Amino acid sequence: MTKTFQRAALALAVASGLAAPMAAQAQFKAGDILARVRAVNIDPANDDTIAITDISVSKKTIPEVDFTYFLSPNLATELILTYPQKHDVSSTAHGGKIGTLKHLPPTLTVQYHFTDFGAFKPYLGAGLNYTRFSSVNLPAGFSIDKNSFGLAVQAGLDFAIDSQWSLNLDVKKVQIRTDLKSGGTGLGKIKVDPLLVGVGVGYKF
Repeated sequence: MTKTFQRAALALAVASGLAAPMAAQAQFKAGDILARVRAVNIDPANDDTIAITDISVSKKTIPEVDFTYFLSPNLATELILTYPQKHDVSSTAHGGKIGTLKHLPPTLTVQYHFTDFGAFKPYLGAGLNYTRFSSVNLPAGFSIDKNSFGLAVQAGLDFAIDSQWSLNLDVKKVQIRTDLKSGGTGLGKIKVDPLLVGVGVGYKF
């Protein structure tokens, strides 16, 4: 986790402590919608099976929005959205940056929300990620598969400031993988598999 996000998490913890005496204790109910805006740090695992290239994708901080729909006070579904994000692609075997690409990674999770902690509302989630790669700019002859499907797991915490506004800390691990090809021949699999750490604010409708 970068220093920026360590500071953001600390700020969230401090704000939670200061606001605790005033925080609303109301629980979510079926039909509630919680919309959040987050800043998310993408930290790719950059594990691949391509010894001749040693491909890696750059870290990045991105904006994200998500919408959580409550099926009950405990169960909810969350759709996580952003716009296509541009990353540098590097290879230690080729001396550094070799190109760029964009990816759009919408993720849908099913969550369990714990309801016995007052203003603190932790949750766990699991679901599916679909990633669409676009604007792929790699050395001549190289290409990747444009679609990736994978699992996603999630843990987070909402802290209620009042009956509608909340602060949020969210951590996800997502499978994002694609095959690298040269002249149509498969060279191996690029495993981006990023850790996503986000902080943000939410509003309940």
